[in-house]
Amino acid sequence: MIIFRRILFICINVIFYLPLSSNASDIGSTGLPIPRFVSLKADEANIRTGPGTRYPILWVYRRSGMPVEVIEEFDMWRKIRDAEGTTGWLHKTMLDGKRNAIIKGKKAQIVRIDHDKDSKALIKVEPTVVVRLVECIKDWCRIQISGRKGWLEKTALWGVYPNEVIE
Repeated sequence: MIIFRRILFICINVIFYLPLSSNASDIGSTGLPIPRFVSLKADEANIRTGPGTRYPILWVYRRSGMPVEVIEEFDMWRKIRDAEGTTGWLHKTMLDGKRNAIIKGKKAQIVRIDHDKDSKALIKVEPTVVVRLVECIKDWCRIQISGRKGWLEKTALWGVYPNEVIE
């Protein structure tokens, strides 16, 4: 009887608590995962304190293509977080599904010809530069900047999740 209770206890814990500890994304009202990365479509985008035009503008982004993370959805509004961790609400028409990333850190990063640390250097990219994500594998992403494509380690990018694969 004790063995049966232990097995039952384990089964109940697996059924009810395993999903809570999962790293899987939630699904938003749009059917898309939350959180997810997107980029700013417009050259000028008003970030608001809440999901609607009646809410005050916190600040204005003036950088088309900048990656942001959608962390919440409400009707036609998306709560976003930027690379600095600042959050606010933005109308969905100001967002684009194109995937871009920002170079992280305080020093220039080396973009390589292949996804290997020993691969030949292609170009140096300064921090805060926005790059286009072409594809991502386990630890590396192929990026495009100024018409040139090369590989950069994921840890140098903000705008892609550590285990994310982009084809």
